[in-house]
Amino acid sequence: MDSERPVPLPKVNADLKQYFFLALVIAFLPACMQLNTFEQAAQVKGHNWTYDFQPRFSFTITDTAAAYNIFITLRHTEAYAYKNIWMNISTRQPGDSAYRQERFELTLQHSDGRWIGTGLSDIYELRHPLFSNVKFRKSGTYSIRLQQIMRDNPLQHVMNAGVRIEKVNP
Repeated sequence: MDSERPVPLPKVNADLKQYFFLALVIAFLPACMQLNTFEQAAQVKGHNWTYDFQPRFSFTITDTAAAYNIFITLRHTEAYAYKNIWMNISTRQPGDSAYRQERFELTLQHSDGRWIGTGLSDIYELRHPLFSNVKFRKSGTYSIRLQQIMRDNPLQHVMNAGVRIEKVNP
């Protein structure tokens, strides 16, 4: 009866072990760091943004001494029919029950017809600055709600809409 001998594993050299360890550290390092950015977007069903679809985004502010930049993000196709988009942007502070609403125009095209933002094939993404160097008065959870208020309902060729909040580095 032949007994099977285990096949010895090849020896891993020290350089390969160090490379593997370094790769693991790099992969898990971002999980240990505090991120100073919040970004979230809502997908527009069928790329047809209706008046009643009003995505809401909530984020928590803990550092009221820091300044923040707030952006609206929008992704649309090249077939979008207008050079701009009008929106109601509603905000709610911690402890408030009602939203405060403001009307904003986001310009999507340069005067020569080129799309603003970054493009890939026929899709364009815009990060439009809404407020710069804003300081939040209260710590807690804030909400932002977006509503398109163009004449078209639904507004075609809008893929998603969202917000981005960045902590300003001193």
